[in-house]
Amino acid sequence: MKIDREHLARFQPLIALALMLLVMSLLSESFLTAENGLNILRQISVNLCLSIGMTLIILTAGIDLSVGAILALSGAVAAGLLKNGLPIEAMGVKLQFTVFGSIVAGLLTGAAAGLFNGIAVTRFKLPPFVATLGMFSIARGLTMLWTGGFPVTGLGPSFGAIGTGGVLGVPVPVWITGVLVCAFVLLTGMTRFGRHIYAVGGNERAAVLTGLPVDRIKVAVYTLGGLLAAGAGLIVTARLDSAQPNAGLGYELDSIAAVVIGGTSLSGGRGSVMGTVIGCLIIGVLNNGLFLLNVSPFWQLVVKGFVILAAVAIDRMSQRDN
Repeated sequence: MKIDREHLARFQPLIALALMLLVMSLLSESFLTAENGLNILRQISVNLCLSIGMTLIILTAGIDLSVGAILALSGAVAAGLLKNGLPIEAMGVKLQFTVFGSIVAGLLTGAAAGLFNGIAVTRFKLPPFVATLGMFSIARGLTMLWTGGFPVTGLGPSFGAIGTGGVLGVPVPVWITGVLVCAFVLLTGMTRFGRHIYAVGGNERAAVLTGLPVDRIKVAVYTLGGLLAAGAGLIVTARLDSAQPNAGLGYELDSIAAVVIGGTSLSGGRGSVMGTVIGCLIIGVLNNGLFLLNVSPFWQLVVKGFVILAAVAIDRMSQRDN
């Protein structure tokens, strides 16, 4: 019986996704089409990028409330450097950035913010909730200072292709997130570092006693989370052809929801990147289906909240059974 429960718990997100696809296809004729399928994949690409990093962090029994703010800051830095360059007043020169250079700068910004989170959690022993909440405020403030509170627009077609381009009929953001999913499935499932992540989240004290560099693993995980948030920020900025100072508001909720709905335990040590992919698809299908059914956005938030509560309740009950 225990084995049956374990198998059921493992496939619950997939079963939920299949049922949701069936229900939505019956309720809306426009839902089950190739065009709408690509639209859903395009819509979830940003959340999936964020959620992969969030999965790694939650697997170590952490949390990151700053991913939306890091998304905004990274996108603003990349857009600002591409559009306006970087004046160095002491030398009387201004550095101009190519598209590639601005992308690298945006990614480094996100990685630096994630590194800050990791150091705050490990070296200064701050609870992840508090450390990342502080980074949320810092990143939001830096974004406003960098942009002056105004959008940075007119970034050009080369940069815009990241968010609106397509290859072989598939949107570029879908290709990007597809590559990331493959890379992090391999990282978590087939590398020593991946096994260490699960060990730290499963029992941190045991991991310390076995000689694992727990602090370094946590710092690396939070840095990767910031890097992936920066990638999501570049996609959002390119899609809008604009860096909005308030970009990414509320993205933390969708990211954590996707991870939890996908079967990753908030207590750490249990879950997978593929589960998170299914969680993102569930949220994407839910949002898309409710939109096609002309359900109010306010009711969509209510439904999403109940889905999150149900996922956490199921996670807690499965832990008690074990």
